[in-house]
Amino acid sequence: MTGKLLVVGLGPGGAEDMSGRARAGIESCDLIAGYTVYVDLLRDEFPDKEIITTPMRKEVERCRAALEAAAAGHSVAMVCSGDPGVYGMAGLIYELADEFPPVDIEVIPGVSASNGGAAVLGAPLMHDYCVISLSDLLTPWETIERRLVAAAQADFVISLYNPSSHKRPDYLQRACDILLQHKGPDTVCGTVRNIGREGQEAHVMTLAELRDTQVDMFTCVFIGNSQTVELNGKMVTPRGYLQRED
Repeated sequence: MTGKLLVVGLGPGGAEDMSGRARAGIESCDLIAGYTVYVDLLRDEFPDKEIITTPMRKEVERCRAALEAAAAGHSVAMVCSGDPGVYGMAGLIYELADEFPPVDIEVIPGVSASNGGAAVLGAPLMHDYCVISLSDLLTPWETIERRLVAAAQADFVISLYNPSSHKRPDYLQRACDILLQHKGPDTVCGTVRNIGREGQEAHVMTLAELRDTQVDMFTCVFIGNSQTVELNGKMVTPRGYLQRED
């Protein structure tokens, strides 16, 4: 007998950003699996659930444990911050699923850090945008550089994940140096830290100022396109509706 495996997006921060579908999915399961930090956010709300956790960089072990439990007949909620299909565990679960007896897998979407952070800043993602992670743990830095150049040349609004860490303290600065070769120093940018959580803070600034801004792994960074403006302290990228009326 096999069970079910739900890959659940918790949203970017607090419980208010978790969808009703996500909450119902977790409630329907008897076991919660996930990264220790994310599971700790749920312990008080779902005290009766069995728990499987692994630390950072143990994603493969975590997903195998969840699949093994589901194959044994458990109903499992693999929880991920944001959306499970955006730097989450959805893809890895599907990659590993063939190692186990057939399991019913369902992905439950969540509000990504890009969408949650954008709402805090105003409306920076109103036009075409892309998401790039500055972490080179799984992607060579040379590839990240090419993506930054391509996004800047195409005039995308850019959302940056994993902009800095203890081992990568200068990666945002390096990324800004690349972007400044293709974008003006006055390009409107923004940062949001602890999206939807206690201590949330947001700032709007220029690309030149962003280069020297200290950020961490809990920060999502937004770089505007050539049309992005600051309006009453908010970061806004016009879609072009007003311009169409001219």
